[in-house]
Amino acid sequence: MKTKTIPTVRRMCGASEAHQRLCECVPDFRQRRSEIHSFTHDFVHGGQAFRKIANGQLRTLPVVVHVVYRTAAENISDAQIQSQIDAMNRDYSAGNSDKTATPAPWQGLVVDSLIRFTLATKDPKGKPTNGITRTKTKVASWGTDDKVKSAATGGASAWPTDKYLNLWACALGGGLLGYAQFPGGPAATDGVVILNTAFGTVGTARAPYNLGRTAVHEVGHWLNLNHIWGDSNDCSGTDHVDDTPNALAPNYGRPAFPHVTCGNGPNGDMFVNYMDYVDDAAMVMFTTGQIARMQATLHGPRKAIGH
Repeated sequence: MKTKTIPTVRRMCGASEAHQRLCECVPDFRQRRSEIHSFTHDFVHGGQAFRKIANGQLRTLPVVVHVVYRTAAENISDAQIQSQIDAMNRDYSAGNSDKTATPAPWQGLVVDSLIRFTLATKDPKGKPTNGITRTKTKVASWGTDDKVKSAATGGASAWPTDKYLNLWACALGGGLLGYAQFPGGPAATDGVVILNTAFGTVGTARAPYNLGRTAVHEVGHWLNLNHIWGDSNDCSGTDHVDDTPNALAPNYGRPAFPHVTCGNGPNGDMFVNYMDYVDDAAMVMFTTGQIARMQATLHGPRKAIGH
């Protein structure tokens, strides 16, 4: 019997862990998530989201990147930061050349999300900015407890989260590549945290996470996408998207097509999806259904951000 080989370097996302903590610690978070879930379901299944996609109108989100560093190597360059913005625009526009690696059964699902990203040009006070803040810290590494998002705990506090997508680039511990806050959480901690060596495509970005796709994955969570397997690891989970196959668990490395689980043959798991755990070089697409869900987010809980 052939066994599945799991690589020694494995993608780890802390979004679910952070989500569960908020569920336990923030009194009205579960209720807000329930309301967002209902809105999203109605917006997608009522057809509004697909009409937004058909209209083809772009939504550009201003981004601020908070670099929190202890060493010179952690103080990543402006060029590395810009490479991450470029990577997000490449993938969210379906402009990535490697989308040709999408297996034939799913190629028709790959479309432009109509979401774009740009480094902010004005700070919260209206003054010119390059969209980057730099904070020197004594903290050696961070976890999913949001301390990197507060100046009081050695990190950098968020810019207004209804006006900016806040990204933090820092040293994460425990093998963590990143984590995000789903819509509906506290404003002070809203945003996405990325390991600095998985940030962008140049500089200190290291393979197999050097194509900028950790941020593509985590921003997907920020836009209300779940992991492709629904986080249950027993075939009972769902990502609430109709055109992604049910799957047992995350995929790692660079799997071969098809990888069948949960009775999802003949095509198997959609491991090429940005919301799986495969290497950057193996994830190449969002589906139309996922894009509809992101559009619902931008016309619902995140409607104030961007233009």
